Amino acid sequence: MRAISSVALFLVIAAIVPAGVAAQAARPAGCNRPEHRQFDFWLGEWEVTGAKGNKAGTNHIQAIHGGCALREEWTGTTGFTGTSLNAFDASSGRWHQTWVGSDGLVLMLDGGLRDGAMELTGTTRGVDGTVTRHRIRWTPLGGTPATVRQLWETSGDEGKTWAVAFDGTYRRVVRE
Repeated sequence: MRAISSVALFLVIAAIVPAGVAAQAARPAGCNRPEHRQFDFWLGEWEVTGAKGNKAGTNHIQAIHGGCALREEWTGTTGFTGTSLNAFDASSGRWHQTWVGSDGLVLMLDGGLRDGAMELTGTTRGVDGTVTRHRIRWTPLGGTPATVRQLWETSGDEGKTWAVAFDGTYRRVVRE
């Protein structure tokens, strides 16, 4: 009886598995729209300097999940670290970033390409209830090695005025 049950179970599994494999093979890639490649200019290993040319830190951006997302790993010269997850949401047509820093800041941004730059915006609320708007732009500057400008601005008055939180230049690290 046990031998018959084992054989029957094997036959059921053998019939189901090939159908599932065939269905997966026929499925189109999940992140193959051109929009999914809009932030690819940021991929790579980077040395980052501040507006005055002082070294600010290093950043490693890599594609994950078959190119469906980008993961950022930041290490500042002061020891501050942070990680972000970035992805294009085809259902909304917008890019999203969730940033978590070693200072506890959680920043959720969304947006897209604007005038050749990736621009993401969001808000944070302080423990005292103060709302701060954030606007971060990554602009590819070209060159060899490649460079990208990151301009992070904040506003405490609902976007009437903006102050620079960080203005940095990324220079791609070229390994020989």
